[in-house]
Amino acid sequence: MNGEAVSKERVEALLEAVPARDRATRPEAFARAERQRRRWATQVVVTDELARQACAERGLRGAGNRATGHDGAATDRPPTTAHPAELGSIVATALAHSPAARVLLAELEREQPVPEEAAREYYTRNRDRFLTPDALRRGVNPFQGATDADFVPYERAREGIVGDLRRAAGQRAFFDWLDRARVGVEYAPGHEHPGDPSHPDHEHRH
Repeated sequence: MNGEAVSKERVEALLEAVPARDRATRPEAFARAERQRRRWATQVVVTDELARQACAERGLRGAGNRATGHDGAATDRPPTTAHPAELGSIVATALAHSPAARVLLAELEREQPVPEEAAREYYTRNRDRFLTPDALRRGVNPFQGATDADFVPYERAREGIVGDLRRAAGQRAFFDWLDRARVGVEYAPGHEHPGDPSHPDHEHRH
């Protein structure tokens, strides 16, 4: 990556720190699972290294140590509310173990503009999310028979809406950055992307 090699020891360290979710019992199934897990771990380490390079290019501080399977708790995590399934296992694990990835995501979130009209449109389209606690207790139908008094006013909801929209835009920007950054990365045999269609046992799992 940019002329720099990533050591296999970093992949081994991550594999040791992140246990397999399922243990296959048949030897051939176990071998296949471990092969894919190594490819998956390689993607996590590659994401960490690319994020470190991006942080250095942007002059961002707090990128911390390289991801080796241990959580860099000294670096504050971005206030993302996304479920790991929404991020994908590779990105979710990278964010859990890579201070650089968290710093970069936080910076990308800060860069995202949220127009006032977008926040207002979200409030209008998702009125059911802004029922007051009293309206919820009374079982008010937000789409029929509700009055303005049954909803949290836009002025009070605005900050949370803007934060949610900015986080979502930041996550999209992070995925876009990662797709561009991975172009040209060369993988050693056995460390290819787990979704590489040139391999008969590929799995498209992000």
